[in-house]
Amino acid sequence: MADWRVIEGGVTAPKGFRAAGIAAGLKPSGAPDLALIVSDTAAIAAGVFTTSQVRAACVDYCQQHLEARAAAQAILVNAGQANACTGPQGWQDAVTSAETLAQTLGIAVESVLVASTGVIGQPLNMAALTAGIPPLVAALSGTGSDAAAQAIVTTDLVPKSIALELEMDDRPVRVGGIAKGSGMIHPNMATLLAFVTCDATVSPPLWQAMLRRAADRSFNQITVDGDTSTNDSLLALANGQSRAVAITEPGPAADRLEAMLTAVCAHLAKAIARDGEGATCLLEVTATGAPDDAAARLVARTIAGSALTKAAIFGRDPNWGRIAAAAGRAGVPFELKNLRVQLGNFVLMEQGQPLPFDRAAASAYLKQASAGEYLKTDTVTIHVAIGSGPGQGTAWGCDLSYDYVRINAEYTT
Repeated sequence: MADWRVIEGGVTAPKGFRAAGIAAGLKPSGAPDLALIVSDTAAIAAGVFTTSQVRAACVDYCQQHLEARAAAQAILVNAGQANACTGPQGWQDAVTSAETLAQTLGIAVESVLVASTGVIGQPLNMAALTAGIPPLVAALSGTGSDAAAQAIVTTDLVPKSIALELEMDDRPVRVGGIAKGSGMIHPNMATLLAFVTCDATVSPPLWQAMLRRAADRSFNQITVDGDTSTNDSLLALANGQSRAVAITEPGPAADRLEAMLTAVCAHLAKAIARDGEGATCLLEVTATGAPDDAAARLVARTIAGSALTKAAIFGRDPNWGRIAAAAGRAGVPFELKNLRVQLGNFVLMEQGQPLPFDRAAASAYLKQASAGEYLKTDTVTIHVAIGSGPGQGTAWGCDLSYDYVRINAEYTT
């Protein structure tokens, strides 16, 4: 059982962090579009990024930064322009953004990470961005997480935020996070933009390893449309301000912190999947009986990403054949006689054979899920067993609706 609890505050819940979000004029709509997260002291930094060969300048900038120095103090995020496929000027704009923020905060430029989201091929509106940095810094607050979360969204319907706390050495240790993502979501790293803060003291290699594993169990297990972004970035800062004993090697303390970090990432990942463009429900797929956890995660992810399965769920059609077919093409060997498929409480297939079930009731289950209140009761669950192995894994997605096509057909027009 988890030994942490949910608290308020998002990325400003951990001690020593402030955040802000303002409208700087980067979005034509006039909505908030510039966010900042700052640690009061230098922090250990880790990151996981898109594996796409077509990457935004901010991705390359942050990767090079973290390879040279696993530390940072501030993260600047803009929405409106992705600064991807923008050539040498895009790189220079990322550098200038970091330099301008560093000068305003009075810290070294090496302490600044940057991230962008928006339309690919559009360079940053540098006049608006640089003019927005002084008021953004002035707006920094210990309660500014919600404003920052709102400022990074694009087609999202709602911002995503969470904070958790547990006791270590009789001291509260906290992890908080915010994220954005709704479309162009498919795991090839992480996917999306996500930012995590923590007030524990952790060695840099251990913090990076924790974040990579957390991403594999959360952001790398979500899919909306099968498209990976050019800007995918997951950045995490740990500043040690909790004053709990430093975690420098694997062990029980590291395991507890990693479990809480993973829970934060999983919450944000599920929120992104549920907020998929045009989605009416969250899809949670669990695979068991695989040779290992990685194989199980692959099976679950393949089913969650199946366009035919997603369309059937939107149509409230308990078409288990699409689920079985997706499991079969995941690339994990298994024998058909061992396949079991369950939708909610309805067992549709057992030992590779179809079972009689109440189709009307199963369809009603799907309809009830689609009518659920956002992020509360609107989850469709699928459980697939492929054998008797120890591996298990879960993936999250959403249904595929008519609105997904409409939203993306009109995205730049």
